Amino acid sequence: MASLTLTPALEIPISSEANSSAGIGETISIKPIDHQVYSWLLNCHGFWHNIFLILPSALFILYLAFQAKKSYRKLLVGKSHIINSYYGIVWLVSLLNFTWCCLQTWECTPGKTLAWNLLSLFTTSGLLFLEVSLIAFLLQGNYASGTEALTRTFSISAMLVGFDVFLKGMYVFAFGVPLFIENNDANRMKWGLWIVHKLVLTAVYGFILFMYHSSRRESLPARPAYHKYITIMFGVNALALFACVLSGNGFGFWLYDTLDICYHAFYLPLIYMTFLADFFQEEDLNLEHVYYSEMKDAGFFDADWD
Repeated sequence: MASLTLTPALEIPISSEANSSAGIGETISIKPIDHQVYSWLLNCHGFWHNIFLILPSALFILYLAFQAKKSYRKLLVGKSHIINSYYGIVWLVSLLNFTWCCLQTWECTPGKTLAWNLLSLFTTSGLLFLEVSLIAFLLQGNYASGTEALTRTFSISAMLVGFDVFLKGMYVFAFGVPLFIENNDANRMKWGLWIVHKLVLTAVYGFILFMYHSSRRESLPARPAYHKYITIMFGVNALALFACVLSGNGFGFWLYDTLDICYHAFYLPLIYMTFLADFFQEEDLNLEHVYYSEMKDAGFFDADWD
């Protein structure tokens, strides 16, 4: 039998034009900028997670920016040290929180763990400072006015938040606890700290809510907005405490993640509507009285008394 000899096949190059005309092997190139936007929105937690964080935070900053000139004039007229300082802190924390919302991909990016932990630590501390300072203001009742009250309020807040930062920093950087990493793990140290954190806040809000329904309610500010704020925060922290207990036992992570999104997205607008919006509305009503007092002090009405 004659043997068959196999000869190497002839390689015929196929041009890209032929591929294009036949529709075979066509590839779609993605520009680096498009790839970065794609990764920014879809990586780590997904599109809807990032949108629900970024959109409310961006809208609130835009609202503050549009109202900035008007608010600045009212702050100058009102001359309230507490309101002026609180307004500035709300601006600072809002920008910090918006940065945190936009950089969610850092949580899942290798080499960004340290930066993410630092950003998360400062952001949560800023939000907690607003919470604690408002609680301290409410507990001072009708005596919360002037420079002395401002110093007392911010001193208490700074001490408590400073201790919180120190404790969380020790957990994250000394013990390596993934306190700000959402990886659906039941780390006992991580969830133990969050349980204590939410338990303390729930107890404080519950105590103030009890005061509003007891004979000591006269020692608290009588504004309905404050009572609504305390009720909302008590419910949110109680639910967050329940979510932390579930997460510490290995399930219920979705509930904690949902509450965390709601907190970062809506807490700053809530605290603005509770503490600052009423002040600015009242200033609209009181501007005529202020202008009258200034004109009277300047002697414009002295001739009427002669």
